[in-house]
Amino acid sequence: MASRLLRVSGALRALRRPPPSLGPGPARALAAGGIPTDEEQATGLERKIMKAIEKGQDPYNILQPKRYAGTKEDPHLVPSISDKRIVGCICEEDNSCVIWFWLHKGDDQRCPSCGAHYKLVPQELH
Repeated sequence: MASRLLRVSGALRALRRPPPSLGPGPARALAAGGIPTDEEQATGLERKIMKAIEKGQDPYNILQPKRYAGTKEDPHLVPSISDKRIVGCICEEDNSCVIWFWLHKGDDQRCPSCGAHYKLVPQELH
């Protein structure tokens, strides 16, 4: 019983005591006004893409591209910021299946299902 009373009184004394100060620690981000945002921390290609999105550009080419005939003479042009890109081809208008394949820099490539031609075009971010 006495040990229980001592534990409770010790806990109550600890609650009345002011919390210890943390002192000067490595809280650089908090001292500068909070946690840095993604825009403040981004570097390299990620930073270029974020700036392009802010300007209203389409760096990932999410919007539907211009339509081409898809023949060997007039292939679908697919812009890319790298040497390869994954392409989805809906071979027929009412088809619910998308055929995915990798498109590499260089010569035209054909869709394995319908035979439409695609060509990768390098694109630079401004």
